[in-house]
Amino acid sequence: MPVFNPHSLEPIGVFDSGVGGLSVLRQLLRLLPQEDFVYLADTAWAPYGERSEDDIRHRCLDITQYLVRAHAIKALVIACNTATAAAASLLRERFPTLPLIGIEPAIKPAASLTRTGHIGVMATRATVGSARFQQLARTWGTNCHLHILACNGLALSIENALENHPNPDGETVRSLCERYMHELSPFVGQDSAHGIDTLVLGCTHYPFATRLLAPLAGPGVALIEPGEPVARQTARLLGKTGLLRSAPVPSPDDASERPERPVPGTLILESTAFPERLTTAARRWLHLPHIEAHAVTLS
Repeated sequence: MPVFNPHSLEPIGVFDSGVGGLSVLRQLLRLLPQEDFVYLADTAWAPYGERSEDDIRHRCLDITQYLVRAHAIKALVIACNTATAAAASLLRERFPTLPLIGIEPAIKPAASLTRTGHIGVMATRATVGSARFQQLARTWGTNCHLHILACNGLALSIENALENHPNPDGETVRSLCERYMHELSPFVGQDSAHGIDTLVLGCTHYPFATRLLAPLAGPGVALIEPGEPVARQTARLLGKTGLLRSAPVPSPDDASERPERPVPGTLILESTAFPERLTTAARRWLHLPHIEAHAVTLS
């Protein structure tokens, strides 16, 4: 029988430049409901996709230091494609004992799903320009045609739409979705053997605009998001390192090695700006009607 590891009771840290990472968090909550999570939305710095790689690396380092210091996290999920591409290697170097799970555009699964060999990729400018993305494209796009589009402003417009309405279907979001899908439209061939039949949503914000993107892409195009694979990888890594929390948690007066009473996991939401925006998004997208996000300052 495995010995109970007290570090397994520590929370998992998750961060993104804003609310987009909730698309990853909802998969983590579904797969690992017994775990505690701390989600940090770095809204004060959003969007990462239009900042320099050096700025992103330094900011991600500050966030990780904060989550380790303030919450003693046992693992870190970077729920942002841009931050993963820019900073994952640095964070692994600076925090070698902290299990780290990044996210990246789902080019690999798209390559296995496409029938026509034509894949559309929507991502931020910083993601598309990163060395990591170029490596992914070379590795998994060899036998495919990748139609890559940097969607400037789309992530931020989805974020900003939450200020006035709890669903990101505002006119700016709609206009940008139409604009970018129009740019891809010459390659989208739902009735053709030579058009895009798979569309990679390479930013965690974009899944929250699928109600707009899916009709624009058409019924013959599959939209691919990486939240579920990230959750599965998190579970695998925690299990491998002995940090996966079993459903039971020890009570203060329990002297045995293995706890007896199950306690559900908790969720803390923090934001570096506009915590009400994160509250609105979490209530809408995570179906948590009473949750509240709190403002934090990184020192």
